Amino acid sequence: MKTKLVLTFSCVFVVVLMACGAYTKPKDSVIKKWTVVEDDKEVLYMTIDGVMVHETDPAKQPIPEVVTPGTPSTQDKVGTAPSDAVVLFDGTQESFKNWTDDNGNQSKWKLVDGALESVEKAGMIQSKQKFGSCQLHIEWAAPVNVKGDGQGRGNSGVFLMGIYEVQVLDSYDNFTYPDGQAGALYGRQKPLVNACRKPGQWQTYDIIFHRPVFDSSSKVIKLATFTVLQNGVLIHDNYYLEGGTNWQGPHAISEYFPHPEKLPIKMQDHGNPVRFRNIWVRELQD
Repeated sequence: MKTKLVLTFSCVFVVVLMACGAYTKPKDSVIKKWTVVEDDKEVLYMTIDGVMVHETDPAKQPIPEVVTPGTPSTQDKVGTAPSDAVVLFDGTQESFKNWTDDNGNQSKWKLVDGALESVEKAGMIQSKQKFGSCQLHIEWAAPVNVKGDGQGRGNSGVFLMGIYEVQVLDSYDNFTYPDGQAGALYGRQKPLVNACRKPGQWQTYDIIFHRPVFDSSSKVIKLATFTVLQNGVLIHDNYYLEGGTNWQGPHAISEYFPHPEKLPIKMQDHGNPVRFRNIWVRELQD
C-alpha cells in the first residue's frame, strides 16, 4: 500500500509541475506575414523573430562563423577535432595534463598507446576545465580480453558535469538491465538500440547535452536534455532527463540537486581497464 502511494504521488508531482509551467519549454518564434503589391502582383513577405526570410544583409542576419570540420577516426588512426573545439585529450602526454583525479591531484590512470586507460581503484578522472551545455565527442574501447559478464564486463561511464552518466559497457553479446547497458542514461533511460562493436574495437559517443537550470530556491526549472549517437547511430533523441543518474540501490536512482553552471567532465574507474581517446568539446548556449 505504501509503495502505491509513493508511485502515485511521484507521477502526479511531475504532471503538476509540467502543467504549472515549472519546467520551461523552448521559446516559440514570432512569425509575421504580409503581402506587398509588386508589378501588379501580390508578393508574400515573412519575418521570423524580426528577420526577413532569405535576408542577405549581414547587419540584419549575421553570417554563421566558419568552422573547419575535423576528420573522423578509424580503428587504426585517431581523427581530429573541429577548429573551434576544446581538445581535452589527443593522445599526447601534454594533453594528459588536462586531467586530474577527483581531488585535483595527478591521476593514477595510465597513458597507453595514445589512450587514457582506467586503473583499478584509481577512482574517477576529471577534466581540469569545466563545462555546462556542450557537444562532447569521446571514443572508448572495452578490453579485448573478455572477462566477466553483465555489469562486470568493460564497465565505465562518461559523466557530463561529473553528474549525468552515459554508461560505458561491453554490451556486445552481453546481457544486463537495459537502462545500464552501453549508451544508457544510467538508470533513467535505455538506448534506442544496441549499437555496440566487438570488445577491443574503438567506439564513439557524440553527445549533445544541455544542462539543467535551477531557480533561486534550487528548484529545477529546465530539465537537462541528451541527444546521443553511438558509432554514428542515434541512441537518444533530445531526451529530457527527469533526474540524476547516480546509483541509489538495486532498483533506485538519484534525483536532481542544485549545482554550479559548469563542472568537470568525468570518466569512471569501475575496475575494468577501459580506454578513452580523441576527447573534445564544443561549448553550447543554454
